[in-house]
Amino acid sequence: MTRLTPEQLRSFRWFGPNDLRSFGHRSRAKQMGLGPADWQGKPVIAILNTWSELVPCHLHFKILVEHIKRGVLQAGGMPVEIPVLALSETYMKPTAMLYRNLLAMEAEEVIRSQPIDGVVLLGGCDKNTPALIMGATSAAIPFIFVPGGPMLRGNWRGEVLGSGSDTWKYWDELRAGTITQDEWCEIEDGIARSHGHCMTMGTASTMTAIAEALGLTMPGASSIPASDMSHWRMAAESGRQIVENVWRDQRPAELLTAESFHNAIVTDMALGGSTNAIIHLIAMAGRAGVPLALEKFDEVSRRTPRYADLRPAGRFLMEDFYFAGGLRALLAQVLDLLHADCLSVNGKTLRENLAGAQVHNPEVIRKLSDDGGTAVLHGNLAPRGAVIKHAAMEPRFLKHTGPAVVFCDYEDIAARIDDPALPITADSVIVLQNAGPIGAPGMPEWGMLPIPKKLLEQGVRDMLRISDARMSGTSYGACVLHVAPESAIGGPLALVREGDLITLDVEARRLDVNIPDAELATRAAAWKPRASKRHRGFLSLFLDETTQADEGCDFRFLHRGEGDAEPEIH
Repeated sequence: MTRLTPEQLRSFRWFGPNDLRSFGHRSRAKQMGLGPADWQGKPVIAILNTWSELVPCHLHFKILVEHIKRGVLQAGGMPVEIPVLALSETYMKPTAMLYRNLLAMEAEEVIRSQPIDGVVLLGGCDKNTPALIMGATSAAIPFIFVPGGPMLRGNWRGEVLGSGSDTWKYWDELRAGTITQDEWCEIEDGIARSHGHCMTMGTASTMTAIAEALGLTMPGASSIPASDMSHWRMAAESGRQIVENVWRDQRPAELLTAESFHNAIVTDMALGGSTNAIIHLIAMAGRAGVPLALEKFDEVSRRTPRYADLRPAGRFLMEDFYFAGGLRALLAQVLDLLHADCLSVNGKTLRENLAGAQVHNPEVIRKLSDDGGTAVLHGNLAPRGAVIKHAAMEPRFLKHTGPAVVFCDYEDIAARIDDPALPITADSVIVLQNAGPIGAPGMPEWGMLPIPKKLLEQGVRDMLRISDARMSGTSYGACVLHVAPESAIGGPLALVREGDLITLDVEARRLDVNIPDAELATRAAAWKPRASKRHRGFLSLFLDETTQADEGCDFRFLHRGEGDAEPEIH
């Protein structure tokens, strides 16, 4: 295997030459208390840390980063910690998704512009994982992803609580009057008991598992709970590995291939993962120069059995999954569907990394269905596609026709959904417009639309709901999402009117409004966009450059070209 010499390290361009600029670089390093022994002949390893006091999922990163540094030092590298934007799913409004591309841009430019030979990406909460990987892929130098790990299971009066999933469940029960306000407050106290990201198979757990399936983490890394000491050992191991990967110049292109993205989709479906993974994977593949059509997800879903009995589509939580054997055990069950010769960051193939993996609890990891439980829909309401997670909904909606109850935006639904006079029944179809990338903006997780209080009181717990929004990976229900093109740019969803009959047929993969094409054309000709608001800064850039959901909501100018050259040093 060809290995770099110290003079071939990227950082040597900053520290090695005998010139004025390198004098400045070395003298400022000495200002930080460093000396030649710290950098001479050693790879500089950046640790991009998304720690923030407003990201509860990442509260342990200050400690975790020290273990990564330990591994880097043990392997003869020079670690440098660099804070980058932290995307808080909890607190960022209107949605952390609006800023995914901002973190991706920051990660790429931080890496490219500084004396960095390799990178450890430290993330976990939903959008941080794809954003960091997108940026590091575009920067095109060796990197490893270290997942932050899921939190411990929640508890309320002896009942196990899952983050997100039980939030929605008990909010409906509170609105229906089946639990009290005091009981609701007790649930609030017990649902998030430790640091770490959501411990359901929401977007965070889905995306870190996908990072592992792509070969971007150490084997087994994504399943380890944040509070488990194995997590610290994995972090140190990742630090040691990235130094080795720099010496052998392992670039992202070696790992991020069409075959590895196929493996990522199989992983998503076998887990019963978040619908958000579809948008993120398309964006990540775009950065790697790998074409990834929406139809690929449906093709893989139809022939990938679901093996993870995890909430929201199942019963268990990530802690149970870890002790049942974790992602390695699950992937071993679908090995025949994977491209097992794909490489991973540890230099081994996926097949080698899965050797010896066993299921230790067949209640948690077992065959649950013949498909992955996520479907891609097309029809006159979604010419460029929509998605639904049918594994997490009431089966009666798999084929359903009902009259539309239309809300023009989220403010409208918040104002009217609980109005006793609202003409709606359990068979109605709730339609939310203007909730997509442009319309919201940022495509928030509004897609698990609320069920009217009067229907909750009658015992209704699921309805067919359609929007151009996303929904949390911890959510559930008969929710059609990611309708493209979105209503704010004149997509057919904008043309739906009160009372129009809408048909969903999951088996046929169809989503249609039952009106003649001529009528749709007449409505389209009369449609006018909403008056645009004035925007500035990053939001203005986002609205000008974002693609639609079926294209990953990345910026057009960031899709892979030849990439930027190394910066000149003068």
